Amino acid sequence: MLRNGATRSLTRSFLKSPTVSSRHTSTVGLRHAQPQASILASHFRRPSSLAINLYKPTSTALQRYASTHPGTPFDHIDKKHEKDVAKTEIEPHPEDVSTLSSVRQVLHEEGVEDKERDVDMLAGVKADLKTIKETFSMQEVPREALVLGMAGVLPYLATSISTVYLAWDINHAAITGSGFLLSGKTAELLLHIIEPLQIGYGAVILSFLGAIHWGLEWANYGGKHGYPRYAIGVVAPAIAWPTTLLPVEYALIAQFLAFNYLYFADARATVRGWAPHWYTTYRFALTFIVGASIVISLIGRGQISDKINRLPGPADRLKALRDSQMESLETEEKERRAKLVSQEEDEDEE
Repeated sequence: MLRNGATRSLTRSFLKSPTVSSRHTSTVGLRHAQPQASILASHFRRPSSLAINLYKPTSTALQRYASTHPGTPFDHIDKKHEKDVAKTEIEPHPEDVSTLSSVRQVLHEEGVEDKERDVDMLAGVKADLKTIKETFSMQEVPREALVLGMAGVLPYLATSISTVYLAWDINHAAITGSGFLLSGKTAELLLHIIEPLQIGYGAVILSFLGAIHWGLEWANYGGKHGYPRYAIGVVAPAIAWPTTLLPVEYALIAQFLAFNYLYFADARATVRGWAPHWYTTYRFALTFIVGASIVISLIGRGQISDKINRLPGPADRLKALRDSQMESLETEEKERRAKLVSQEEDEDEE
C-alpha cells in the first residue's frame, strides 16, 4: 500500500508540477512536455538531482500518512506504564560504586570484568629478575671451588669491616674523648696493623688469579695457546706487588682496578674457550665481594684522614734508608778529610 501510494504521489507530482517558460507559454502541449524534458535532461546531465527528486515524493507520502492517521505508535505515550515505572524503587548496588564508576568508559559494560586490570604490572620486572638469577646462578660451579673461593674472600671482607669500625671508634674518641670499645690510640694502632695486611692479602689474591691461567695452559684446557695465556699470569703479579709500596689509599685504588682488569681478562678467556663456561659467573661473584670491600675500606679511611698519623710505608722506609746512607757517606767523607788535614799538619810540624 505504501508503495502504491508513493507511486501515485510520484505520478501526481509529475502531473501537477508547475512549469514556467519565458519563451513558450502559450500552448498546453508544451506544458505537458516540459516535465518529461526536464526529467530526461536531469537523467542524462545531473544524476544526483534525479535521485533527490525521486526521494522527495516518498518522504511526502510518509508525512501525509502520519498526518492523516492519528494515533500512530510514533506519537502514542503509554501513561500507565510511565506511572508504574515512576513508582518502582531503584535498588542500591554499593559494590558497583568506586572511584572509577563515575568515569566508566562508554564501551565498557556493567558486570563485565575488565581484562586489562588483571595484567601483572610487575611481570617485566619479575622476568628481568628471573633472567638475572639464571645468568648468575652458580649451580654449575664445583662445590669445592665455590666454598674455598668464598672462604678466600672472607679475610679481605673482614679487614674492610674492621677498618670501618676502627675509623668510627677513632671519630668517637675524637668527639667524646674516649672510644666506644677501644681508646683512640689503640684503634689507630690496630688500623695501622690492618692496612698492610689487607694490601698484602690483595696482592696474593691477584697473583693467584693470574696463576690459574698457567694451570689451564698446562692442563691443555681449550688447547695450547702459549704466550697469550701465560701473559695473563705474568701481568697479574707484576701489577699486584708494586701496590705494597704505595700509600694505603693509592694501593687500594690500584688493586681495585687490577681486580676489574683480571675479571675482564677472565671473561674474554671464557668466551674464547680457554676456561670453563661457569668461570665468568664465579669470578664475578668473587670480584664483586672484593671490590665492595675495597670501597668500604676507602670510605672508612676517608672519615679519619685528618685524625690519624700515617705510619711509614715500604716506600718511606726505602727513602729513609737512602737518606741514612747519604748521611753516613757524608759523615765518612768529613772524617776522611779531617784525617787528611791532621796528617798534613803533622808533616808540616816535623
